[in-house]
Amino acid sequence: MSEEYTEDLQKLYIEFLLAEKDLFVRCNAITSSKYFVRKYQPVMDFIQEHVDGYNDLPTHEQIKAKVGQEFDDVRDKITDDHKKWFMDEYEKFCRHKALEGAILESADKLERHEYGSVEQLIKDAVSIGLAKDFGLNYWDDPAGRIQTIKDNRGQNSTGWESLDKVLYGGFNPGELNIFAGGSGSGKSLFMQNMALNWSLAGKNVVYVSLELSEELCSMRLDAMLTNMSTKDVMRNVDEVELKVRMASKKAGVLQMIQMPNGATINDIKAYIKEFQIQNNIKIDALMVDYLDLMMPVSVKVNPSDQFIKDKFVSEELRNLAIELNILFVTASQLNRGAVDEVEFDHSHIAGGISKINTADNLIGIFSSRAMRERGRVQIQFMKTRSSSGVGTKLDLGYDMNTLRIVDLDEDEQGDESQVKSIYQNLKANANSSVSPAGQQTVAATTTSAADNADRLKNLLKRRE
Repeated sequence: MSEEYTEDLQKLYIEFLLAEKDLFVRCNAITSSKYFVRKYQPVMDFIQEHVDGYNDLPTHEQIKAKVGQEFDDVRDKITDDHKKWFMDEYEKFCRHKALEGAILESADKLERHEYGSVEQLIKDAVSIGLAKDFGLNYWDDPAGRIQTIKDNRGQNSTGWESLDKVLYGGFNPGELNIFAGGSGSGKSLFMQNMALNWSLAGKNVVYVSLELSEELCSMRLDAMLTNMSTKDVMRNVDEVELKVRMASKKAGVLQMIQMPNGATINDIKAYIKEFQIQNNIKIDALMVDYLDLMMPVSVKVNPSDQFIKDKFVSEELRNLAIELNILFVTASQLNRGAVDEVEFDHSHIAGGISKINTADNLIGIFSSRAMRERGRVQIQFMKTRSSSGVGTKLDLGYDMNTLRIVDLDEDEQGDESQVKSIYQNLKANANSSVSPAGQQTVAATTTSAADNADRLKNLLKRRE
């Protein structure tokens, strides 16, 4: 590494740093005089002292008088492209020099078996970088800022119009979106339906399964796409192949990969990057089925410590979504306390509030066998950062044969809401046979239950 950074090149770096105060300030956070050859270390120390003392760069004459070194004045010669080149090169220079120093310092620590501190030294060196984007100035161009928000919303539809309305248009890149449900509630089916929606809309999607095989996932997609049952898919291979090939002509990539239980964010990141390079495409959406089966890389935890494990995994997944700037969806388990509930809250999330705090959107899935036989699933918005939809419940249509989840029309939504209301009343009546005064209210409860039962029968008859 040392041979790359000659004395002349380091002199040029210093001339750039002296050319503009703003440039020096941006680079100062990663600068150390020890990165430079011995000849220029006093120069860098003097520049830093002068900036700290006078809040300004020293002149070339002051540097010559103090340390006896001469530098060219390049202020009128460098362009914006020159500055960009310098920042890229200087960032690498500081990172490489920091890494050199970390390796040298690690030798003694390794002899003392101080592996943790060695790891930290290397991590600190590798993480050195310049902030090339300073974010958004709130006071600058409010109209343009608001228009940007409007333009960016609604461009990533979930594939279900009813969800999009609550989410003000759909999901956005860089968000952590979690579908939460009990065992067998249909978390994987929901994500597979969404993966198909996005791919058919032209997006390139990667679906990572930590539980189901690639073959089983793909067979489910065959049923959804062809409007056949999984049994009919097996019986009509030629027809399925024709329909899949026809749909693929306008669809984006839909890549499915099974990874072992306990996979990490590094496994997924390595796969995504290699897949993009090998296929020369940009992945638009990533789905991980599901969060609870992963292990973190930032800390070592016992797999049984679900709270700590899920906290770090969810944070790492969200960071990956931001880093890759992709749509990201995963799933998580609800605990046993949610099994008989028709309304979810944060206490029903397995592993507790850690995942909730990290998630941008948390959507609960309620899907009993009776509901699925009736052709319905229900979702509940447990958390949304970008809308006011918390607490909203939506019913969606579900075909048990084709496994497809679709929007309901407004009349069907209304009917489902009434069914839910009646069911909740029946449940409440069953649990409240005693008045506040402690007296039995059997007659009233029986009447109420009968009324609700009749309402339910009439509603179901209407649907036949």
